[in-house]
Order: sequence, then C-alpha cells, then structure tokens
Amino acid sequence: MMRRLALALMLALAALPARAAVSPDEILADPTLEARARGITKQLRCLVCQNQSIDDSNAPLARDLRILVRERLKAGDGDSAVIAFVVARYGDFVLLRPPVKATTWLLWFGPALLFLGAAIFLWLRARRRMTAPVAPAPLDADEQKKLDALMGGESPRRRGSP
Repeated sequence: MMRRLALALMLALAALPARAAVSPDEILADPTLEARARGITKQLRCLVCQNQSIDDSNAPLARDLRILVRERLKAGDGDSAVIAFVVARYGDFVLLRPPVKATTWLLWFGPALLFLGAAIFLWLRARRRMTAPVAPAPLDADEQKKLDALMGGESPRRRGSP
C-alpha cells in the first residue's frame, strides 16, 4: 500500500509544470516589462538544454540570454526587435518555433519525408515477398547437352531415365 501511495505521489509531482529558472535578481521592477520578458524568454530555446526554453533552463547561457532580453527591453526595444536581435546572434535554431523558410524546410518537412520513405520501402518489401517465386524454365536440348558436357557425362536427370 505504501509503495502504491509513493508511486502515485511521484507521478503527481512529475505531472506538475517545471518551476521557472528565473532568479529574483533577474526580475524587472516594472511588472509590464517583466511579463513581456517572460513571454519572450518562453519563445527562445536554451542552446545548452535544447528542448527547454531559456525561461525554464538553469544553464548559465540561458541566464545570460534572459538578462540580455531584459536589458534590451529596458533599452526600449520592442518584443520582435529583441527576438530579431537574439536570432541574428544565434540563428533560427534559438527559436522554439522556427519559421518555415528555405533554410528550415528540412526541419519542418524532414520527419514527414523520412516517414513517407520508410512507408514506401516497407510497402515495396512486403509486395516483393507476396509474389511467388517463379520456377526456372526447363532446359532445352542444346542447354542439356552443354550441361552434360560440363558435368562430365550424364546429368542426374538422364541417369534415372531408361
């Protein structure tokens, strides 16, 4: 019973959202600017963790990027200008939702193409297995003579015949 309770507690805690990694010394005094900063940092990927936003990451680089975002906002940059600044430095990879453009087509359509290619491969392979193997055509008289000559005498087929 205790094991079940402990397991249920661990599952419940695992389902809770991760606590943001923003430390108190990073938080801006102006709540409006802070809300904008949090919105921006949730859109940017941590380059160390790669599957976390910089808002959720404890990595030192994520902290530096959070501070950079806040500094740009304090300097008067708009949200899109801050994001453009970070993208100019780190590329589209820093965005958790990169734009669909020629340089990101592989990222967006690669998984679908890979899946389609695998499906076609499996379909062709199954289709080949379904077709019955074709029996070889019987030898004509010339071919049988050549075979007899190569085998050094009579072929097994002729041995048994009267």
